[in-house]
Amino acid sequence: MDKKKYSVNKNEVDVQILKQQAFKKELVSNGKLVAIQKNVLKFEVSERLEQLNVKNGDMVRKGQLLAALRPYNFQQEQDKAESNLQKAILDFKDQLLGRGYDFDVRDSIPDKIYNMVAIRTGYRDAQRQLEEAKHNFNASKLIAPFSGRVANIENKQFEQISAGRDFMTLIDDSVFEVEFYLIESEISDVKVGDQVEIMPFSNEKSYQGKISTINPLVEKNGTILVKASVKNDGQLMEGMNVKVLIQKDIPEQFVVPKDAVVLRQNQEVLFKVVNGKAYWTYVMTPHENSKNYSVIPNPDKSSATLTAGDSIIVSGNLNLAHDSEVSVRK
Repeated sequence: MDKKKYSVNKNEVDVQILKQQAFKKELVSNGKLVAIQKNVLKFEVSERLEQLNVKNGDMVRKGQLLAALRPYNFQQEQDKAESNLQKAILDFKDQLLGRGYDFDVRDSIPDKIYNMVAIRTGYRDAQRQLEEAKHNFNASKLIAPFSGRVANIENKQFEQISAGRDFMTLIDDSVFEVEFYLIESEISDVKVGDQVEIMPFSNEKSYQGKISTINPLVEKNGTILVKASVKNDGQLMEGMNVKVLIQKDIPEQFVVPKDAVVLRQNQEVLFKVVNGKAYWTYVMTPHENSKNYSVIPNPDKSSATLTAGDSIIVSGNLNLAHDSEVSVRK
């Protein structure tokens, strides 16, 4: 039998032509969604809850009636105050007529006389009592001050409601602010109006936002508070934890995939293909993002060179040695 001839094992590799381009530097932080407008709604008066027109999660419009207390006592107080005011007006008119003045011709009555008679007849007190009764009657109804989503309702219909106690929360969730922190060395890379990418941890969807404010204060741990606004598509919620990604272009960089950079002799190297053989060159990686490195020749190695047009091995390089024969996949 004929002996098999020895054939050199050629490693199959993928290559990328090296060229200068913009490197997308990434700043990554974790943040939390906060509604731009959020209010805790309370009743200013106490009474039994008669109407509850919404439930947690409902969308409401500005001016919509959300809940109402039993109106009977408030209506009685208002009717009584109106009656007392009418009596005070009659007494006021009689006393003014006795002094030769007409109640309906205000300009003809000296201020001193008018104020004295108004106090003695209880006219001023009756006016204040009616205003208070009307206020309490209106306060027995909870009206939406803006459009938003209802949250944190705990009371049920016909329960006794105490004045000043939190009744519900109204959240305008059409637009959120993302609050996140950057360290001092990163803050020079961002400015108000920059685009950010926002990714909730609860799903893989991403949202585009813009930086709205940068707090001009370095906190104790060396971080700075940054806020970005993002529109809600209906899936974002108040307090949701998110990942924030900011990309900045650094021009004229040699950019390679992370898999292209490997360690040899505890040094970072790239493999270049020259005439069917792989040769390593020592490099440094001044910038990185989630997918790529920007690379430069290692200044401590005189043999290290990188030139636009070099064929850089980007896969199949894990077990390569210097001067290995390679076969480039098409």
